[in-house]
Amino acid sequence: MKKLIAGTFLLLFCAVGYSQPVYDPHVLFAPAFYPNGANALRTGAGEPGTAYWQNRADYRINANLDEAKNQVSGSVIITYHNNSPQAISLIWLALEQNLFNTNSRGFAKMPATGNSRYGDSKSEFQGGFDLGSIKLIEEANGKTSEISADTLVSDTRLQIRLAKPLASKARIQIKMDFSFMVPEYGADRMGYLNTQKGKIYAIAQWYPRVCVYDDVRGWNADPYLGASEFYLEYGDFEVSITAPSDHVVVSSGELLNPQEVLTTEQLKRYEEARNSQQTVIIKTKDEVGNAAATIKKPTLTWKYKLINARDFAWASSKAFIWDGAKINLSDGKKSFAQSVYPIETATPKAWNRSTEFVKSSIENYSKRWFEFPYPVAVNVASNISGMEYP
Repeated sequence: MKKLIAGTFLLLFCAVGYSQPVYDPHVLFAPAFYPNGANALRTGAGEPGTAYWQNRADYRINANLDEAKNQVSGSVIITYHNNSPQAISLIWLALEQNLFNTNSRGFAKMPATGNSRYGDSKSEFQGGFDLGSIKLIEEANGKTSEISADTLVSDTRLQIRLAKPLASKARIQIKMDFSFMVPEYGADRMGYLNTQKGKIYAIAQWYPRVCVYDDVRGWNADPYLGASEFYLEYGDFEVSITAPSDHVVVSSGELLNPQEVLTTEQLKRYEEARNSQQTVIIKTKDEVGNAAATIKKPTLTWKYKLINARDFAWASSKAFIWDGAKINLSDGKKSFAQSVYPIETATPKAWNRSTEFVKSSIENYSKRWFEFPYPVAVNVASNISGMEYP
């Protein structure tokens, strides 16, 4: 998701000391970048070896956006695959929304304004996950059973202690309910923007996510402190998002049910855009806020699917203008470039050209370096500093 105006990131290292450091060019420019020799896990160049492994987490999520409360609620079933050679006695999950809890470590360091902010003052917003029942779904002899999980919440992490270790090459399912209040400024990664025609919700770090278990550190379960990147397992996502019927909902995944959430005319434009070399408007400026251009239901459920990705983000708003165009990939393959933005930015020198830029950039990069692996690429106008998700 991208902010209305792109930001610049500066990484500055400052050294403090009293003695002159000893400069050794042989160490600084050592020919062996990876000091350890080759083994079954990694080659001498750092590439995966014959015994390399990664664990995996698949997610089935049902979510609901309550615009009146600025609240997201939902349920998730996580299928966790232990591909490691070890049995695992516990599972760590990340609860990034707990950053906005007054008891979190991140709250203690969070500035009231500027980068990583979430309001004009810390006292304005008190958030964090409200977790419902947490259960383990176990399979044995062709039968499934649900048992209450033994859990511990620690800051922005959730630990699940297994009564029986999860064996190598085995899997387990975790089921839980969750809800949270959406902060206006969510640590530069999520939030909502007030526009002329309504709020734009940019939703990321919004569901309990399994931490990475690897051969280097074991569990990577550091607390979330705000401005940082994410180390996540790959997996498949099946996500249903229920929002007010006048909203457009876009996400990391491919829309599975456009015929259920778009009017007849919008569906026609949607299909045209998917196969067009030029940008096609799917929801027009005149249709924003127009009840006649909305399916006559209180809410609509948008169903998305994303294969083999690290994360899933989404955006929703009744203020969205929506357009798209086809992305041309190799061997006749294609992807779908899309943009959503409010009427304030719908000009030829602003977001009217967003999809054009998304399409041309991905086509260019796919030819030069690595082909884009996903079915959609969506650019979202919001109030966050700018962040990319699959």
